[in-house]
Amino acid sequence: MPEKIEKTVIVGGGSAGWMTATYLKRAFGESIRIMLVESSNISTIGVGEATFSTIKLFFDYLGLDESEWMPQCNAAYKLAIKFVNWNAERRHFFHPFQRYEIVEGFNIAEWWLKLKDSLTAYDYSCFTIPAMCDSKRSPRYLNGRVFDDKVEEHFKPDRAFKKNVLLDLKIQYPYAYHFNASLLANFLRDHAMQNGVIQILDDVIDVKLAEDGSIAHITTKEHGDIEGDLFIDCTGFRGLLINKALGEPFIPFSGSLLCDSAIAMQIPRDIATEGINPYTTATALNAGWVWNIPLYGRDGTGYVYSSAFASQEEAEKEFREHLGSASDNLNALHIKMRIGRNRSSWVKNCVAIGLSSGFVEPLESTGIFFIQHGIEELVADFPDKSFNEELVKSYNKAVADCIDGVRDFLTLHYYASTRYDTPFWKAAMHDLIIPEALKERLKLWKARLPNNRNINQNYHGFESYSYSVMLLGLGYRPEHSLPVLDHIEEHKAWAAFRAIKKRADRLCRTLPSQYEYLTAMRSKALQIASQEPHYLVSRLEV
Repeated sequence: MPEKIEKTVIVGGGSAGWMTATYLKRAFGESIRIMLVESSNISTIGVGEATFSTIKLFFDYLGLDESEWMPQCNAAYKLAIKFVNWNAERRHFFHPFQRYEIVEGFNIAEWWLKLKDSLTAYDYSCFTIPAMCDSKRSPRYLNGRVFDDKVEEHFKPDRAFKKNVLLDLKIQYPYAYHFNASLLANFLRDHAMQNGVIQILDDVIDVKLAEDGSIAHITTKEHGDIEGDLFIDCTGFRGLLINKALGEPFIPFSGSLLCDSAIAMQIPRDIATEGINPYTTATALNAGWVWNIPLYGRDGTGYVYSSAFASQEEAEKEFREHLGSASDNLNALHIKMRIGRNRSSWVKNCVAIGLSSGFVEPLESTGIFFIQHGIEELVADFPDKSFNEELVKSYNKAVADCIDGVRDFLTLHYYASTRYDTPFWKAAMHDLIIPEALKERLKLWKARLPNNRNINQNYHGFESYSYSVMLLGLGYRPEHSLPVLDHIEEHKAWAAFRAIKKRADRLCRTLPSQYEYLTAMRSKALQIASQEPHYLVSRLEV
């Protein structure tokens, strides 16, 4: 009988390393010894991180309430992504965490196409969240109740803190989070070490392989050789174990995704005066786009661009012009991104998670999602010391399908855009490599909007409404509504549109602002911390 895994060694800290450590410790308890080796000379960038709404499952799995971790990480709520200047008309649009209403068997976006001449913009007509974003509302009332009645039960403690996983999720959580990635890594580090994870601060100077090509041990500068049964590579774009030591090939996505570089800055904000936007902003520029991620106290911002269309100097100049005086005297951090994925993210006794596994640029906030997905799939296919090849193949297929699916979704963002004013945007329309399956879908989506049957069926985190939202916003839409709707009475659709508008107005009137809610949460956390001395209170900034 094969022996069970007894010792897991995670190489690399940051969000990927400490998310992995905390999750595995929660999953396996004392049955596996977990060690994390990280260098004190390598720090997390911490420019601000945006997430999927599914990240709630991760914190639920750990049994962590928002009031415990959000104040420690300068976190804020995210209801949507606001796309600015991505179409020829330069009209902004929102991609919200909200499914469509169904009227007479058809989603309300299909009805919007039929009735659009008498309605406002599709996102404001079909969802409540865009109006909430404009009003800078919190998704929770001051008593903690979430604004979406459909999911309220899932936010109650007795329901929330169950071991739910991504593939079992049947509902749409109505919000995600923004947080400081380095503060989250610190919070999870403390949580993991409290629960028995061993941290080793040291530099890895060598990786030794066994005769069968697996990793025998890593060699550190101060602690010598460290052995393990399973090694997890969380070393970021370096891919220290998976690529450098094991030689696993990396498959670039440069033919489909042109952006390969980024410039990041941190912008101070007077949130008491300006409030806090409950959304990520993605603003298209000449050679890419700029993210803006509002945290409690500052914004994380950056320009993601293609080095084939702008030099570092040109990109930084354009970025600073976009930011205006807010960028004065601020240092710019230049980042070279590795866009693509490993051929296999699990090789021998090594699993790559996070940037060492794959990355597709931060356009839809998938970095943390890929970490969460990789960890959950590892637990589902967790091996013994025999490392059964079928489990390894199962894992690699799931991870590859997920990353490839997101790649196709992001490719759609560029290809389907009607913007055509610079060499970059012209190349996005004419020069991208479009997978054959996506080509066929794009033909269909000129006749009807995406639905659950005609999008990529492999799990990649995005539902059909997300495809529909992007195509409508980018300007790639059917010329006519579905003919079948001409045979159905319209009154129920009109009633649904009126109900959405009425509900949006009510929510904007009754919900607290994001600033008001988060400040109240932090004040309560400080009060509790002052009554019960706690090692985390020193990091709570107000």
